[in-house]
Amino acid sequence: MAADLSLLRNIGISAHIDSGKTTLTERILYYTGMIYKITEVRDKGGGGATMDSMALEQEKGITIQSAATYVHWGENAINIIDTPGHVDFTIEVERALRVLDGAILVLCGVAGVQSQTLTVDRQMRRYNVPRIAFVNKLDRAGADPLRVCSDLRTKLHLNSVMIQHPIGLEDKHMGVVDLVEMKAFFFDGDMGENVRTEEIPADILDTCKAQREKMIEALADLDDDIAMLYLEGEAVDTDTIKAAIRRETIAGKLVPVCCGSAYKNKGVQPLLDNIIQYLPNPTEVKYQALDQDNDEVEIELEPDSTKPLVMLAFKLEDGRYGQLTYCRVYQGKVEKGDAIYNCSNGKKHKVGRLVRMHSNEMNDIESSEAGDIVALFGIDCASGDTFTDGKLNATMTSMFVPEPVITLAVEPSKKEGLQNFSKALNRFSKEDPTFRVSRDDESGQTIIGGMGELHLEVYIERIRREYGVEVDVGAPQVAYRETITRRAEFDYTHKKQTGGSGQYGRVAGWMEPCEEENYEFIDNIVGGSIPKEFRGAIDKGFQDGTEKGSLIGFPVVNVRVAINDGNSHNVDSSDMAFRIAARGAFREAYSKAKPVVLEPVMKVEVETPEEFQGNVIGGLNKRRGLIGGSTSSHGSAIIEAEVPLSEMFGYSNDLRSSTQGKAEYTMEFKKYAPVPSSVQQELAAEYREKVAAGEG
Repeated sequence: MAADLSLLRNIGISAHIDSGKTTLTERILYYTGMIYKITEVRDKGGGGATMDSMALEQEKGITIQSAATYVHWGENAINIIDTPGHVDFTIEVERALRVLDGAILVLCGVAGVQSQTLTVDRQMRRYNVPRIAFVNKLDRAGADPLRVCSDLRTKLHLNSVMIQHPIGLEDKHMGVVDLVEMKAFFFDGDMGENVRTEEIPADILDTCKAQREKMIEALADLDDDIAMLYLEGEAVDTDTIKAAIRRETIAGKLVPVCCGSAYKNKGVQPLLDNIIQYLPNPTEVKYQALDQDNDEVEIELEPDSTKPLVMLAFKLEDGRYGQLTYCRVYQGKVEKGDAIYNCSNGKKHKVGRLVRMHSNEMNDIESSEAGDIVALFGIDCASGDTFTDGKLNATMTSMFVPEPVITLAVEPSKKEGLQNFSKALNRFSKEDPTFRVSRDDESGQTIIGGMGELHLEVYIERIRREYGVEVDVGAPQVAYRETITRRAEFDYTHKKQTGGSGQYGRVAGWMEPCEEENYEFIDNIVGGSIPKEFRGAIDKGFQDGTEKGSLIGFPVVNVRVAINDGNSHNVDSSDMAFRIAARGAFREAYSKAKPVVLEPVMKVEVETPEEFQGNVIGGLNKRRGLIGGSTSSHGSAIIEAEVPLSEMFGYSNDLRSSTQGKAEYTMEFKKYAPVPSSVQQELAAEYREKVAAGEG
């Protein structure tokens, strides 16, 4: 890669599902000479897009796994990660953004900001990733990049500024105008490979001048020098504008907006120029690690190959020949044959094979330096582990991992498939932190948890294909929770005498709802009514109580427990006695605190032709959906609703049948909310039946 780090860019391509991310990446690979032929996402005959290398991705026409590649554009090198748009695979976006220096936020020129765009934007903010927006699909009917730019401001609260203007829209989309240099770009040749630079067409010159004025006005709000020139009515030169856009984009104060149509091969080469021009190189991004030898003090990492190695494993893939570990090198240098240390478990490894990934192809390299993204072969580790050369004992901060919202009971159809079944589950849970595997001790069933129906469906299909194991699947189980709605007092004594020393502990206090934390323990004991050495056991006893509520047997959340009195016995009191007393106190107070069942509520967005709008709204209402609003544009309606997850099973089939297969929907977790009393009664009755049958 680039020896000069100022010539290197690490970027991700993220967006709402079906905005054209993979199509855009395919064009980037073609124009940079990495592939010689463009293959479309849904081109079954050609095997699907380069970055969708998994057979399931090619069949479904969606990206399931993030895929890494690298390209050269002029003298610059770019590491690119193409990420999924579907919310069920959000962890792929999360881990990519965790290690990248910049991103391209792709938006559909017709739909604009959609539900998953908001999620991706939240993820970019979480890791302070500067981004350029690319308004795609300007060849489609109803495309309007100016409205999309406005949406970025109003819906995402981004300081979005058009730095390009389209030349024609819909079937008349011919190219783009660079508003910084005031040049028009047209894209000739069968695949738009020949970029022709012309004067701006006369019919849009005035519009482009007005748009450029808006751009300079936005920069003047951020840059004092430009503000002075603007107020004095003087021209602002191109270099000053470029420097200001770059500075403010890297600072996260500006989002430059480019436009084009990846599918029609328009606007991609200028986007590559803008990636180099405006997104940061590794020397311009601050990264920290925690020093494990010094009370986890933050260490500023520098992309310097002479300093001690710090490298983060951010993604794992178990292939035919062993584990492939994707790593970002933050500091130092790693070479083939080097000894590296896993700071999470202290294990030493030898770097046997170092590769640079191009989708599912591996290209061997001898060494990699700070700022680079590479993969190690045959290193046994977990996602999120930090590697060093032994000179530092440091760990990178972990990434955010959302909790699963749906579970299924699964087992192999035939006993002889059990070994491969276990292998598959171990592999997938190691690769994907949002895919959880557990065992129900009561029923002996294997339970898998994930982010949605599609998420688990893909893994079940992969077990069948990659491990040759047919899987029996039980009914989906929603991840319910329980909580309390009012304050309740408790005063509980645990007393047991069985000859010799007995058990004695008394705890008194109160329990109340707590919005901020799932569980909070407050020690209000004044004096020595309960000795200090037993208070940790009391805390553990209350935590035991939150593991399984009495309504439907699900975990209890959002509770605050305080103790303010109690009693102990010189001989009979012990940690165990007080832990049991706390459990009893929890049960006593919980029943008095008006407990309720909470259910996961999903944010659902349905895009449908307008003639089916009534059908869709009616279908969502039947599923206890709360309609948040709907917008119509060019014969298409977008309906937003909040619907309980328990009501969304089988929705895709219902939606297809009620809209002649013309509608599509996305769904993501929004919040937990109390279930209606009638539903709670049904759930409680089911739980009582299970308990009576010895299954609860």
